[in-house]
Amino acid sequence: MSAMGISEPVWLASGVLLLLAVSGIDPVADRYTWFLETFPVMIGLSLLAFTWQRFPLTLLLSRLLALHAVILIIGGYYTYAEVPLFNWLQETFDLSRNHYDRVGHLAQGFVPALLAREILLRRSPLQPGRWLFFVCVSICLAFSAFYELIEWWVALLSDQAAEAFLGTQGDPWDTQTDMFLALIGAIASLLLLSSTHDRQLARLEHG
Repeated sequence: MSAMGISEPVWLASGVLLLLAVSGIDPVADRYTWFLETFPVMIGLSLLAFTWQRFPLTLLLSRLLALHAVILIIGGYYTYAEVPLFNWLQETFDLSRNHYDRVGHLAQGFVPALLAREILLRRSPLQPGRWLFFVCVSICLAFSAFYELIEWWVALLSDQAAEAFLGTQGDPWDTQTDMFLALIGAIASLLLLSSTHDRQLARLEHG
């Protein structure tokens, strides 16, 4: 891998870490909600730091993970139901709710699909094709369903910030919609980015 290829992921991780730290100084949301929403970013950064020397990721995946982290951090800072830009969109277009959480759940399928694809192609016998596509989409759906269970468990165990963390905004079909968006995101990611991903994997393997 080139020097640029090595340095860019470091810059991305540093930028995410800085944004995470700044968001935690005085979040608009209460600190407990901020912690719940940004905890996946903390775990992700820790795992990347621990595994990077043995398992560096493609630039495409590194950039997508950084983007996903930013989405999570913004949601944690404001809560997903109160992100200002999407409040403005709600008021301007007379929408039924703040839709920032929909962006988050679309990303919850879009980015993990490439992460699952990269791990499977590099650490399993699976090859590009229908079975790989099916397994990656299934992993994203399973992860989305598990995340909805985590939200439910948090709501049961703690009244504090439960409503802000769940972010249903009165929608009785919020859970189903979230999982559907993750499904759409995973399918879109694999259809749009698999060819680019294959080229970057080849460069990583030979670099």
